[in-house]
Amino acid sequence: MPRALQFFFFVGTLILLPTARLHGALSIGTNYSLGFVDIDGNKHSTGYGHVTVIVLTTPADREKARTVGDRIPERCLGSPEYRMITIIRFARRHTVVGRTIAITFIRHRVNEEAKRLQARYDAKKIVRDARKDIFVATDFDGSMSSQLGEPEGTTDFGVFVFGRNGELIAQWRGVPSAEQLAAAVK
Repeated sequence: MPRALQFFFFVGTLILLPTARLHGALSIGTNYSLGFVDIDGNKHSTGYGHVTVIVLTTPADREKARTVGDRIPERCLGSPEYRMITIIRFARRHTVVGRTIAITFIRHRVNEEAKRLQARYDAKKIVRDARKDIFVATDFDGSMSSQLGEPEGTTDFGVFVFGRNGELIAQWRGVPSAEQLAAAVK
């Protein structure tokens, strides 16, 4: 290979490598310390000693997010060692008023979901307020999605499972089966 061609190949690799790393999907087995703030103001991170399931969804795919929640293994319910965070990604920009309305609507939906989860808790005799175990964050500007390796403007549904130290254990572009989810959070 001529020296000039080697030089351009090397420079081209250096230019493309950072871009691929920034906008590429996350890698299984790699540790990530990702941070999120939910609609209640709680701060969450993938590196704080919890097994964390993150569901990246849009308002249109809320049934998929509910299905993932329903498939979380019973042993994880009410346990402080496990956490599920739903990140709702909005494809278009919202004004401050639009964001406020969206968050108000989402809080209402979260309260309704808390009633469903509380029924599961009661059936398992878990004495705990289920609402305190539902974490939902809104992503109006793409900042949360980008932490998960999602390029701006995409609306793909995704599920990510992180271990206690932030290691990415599994990820799916659709709703995983109950068996897949159970294997990942064990």
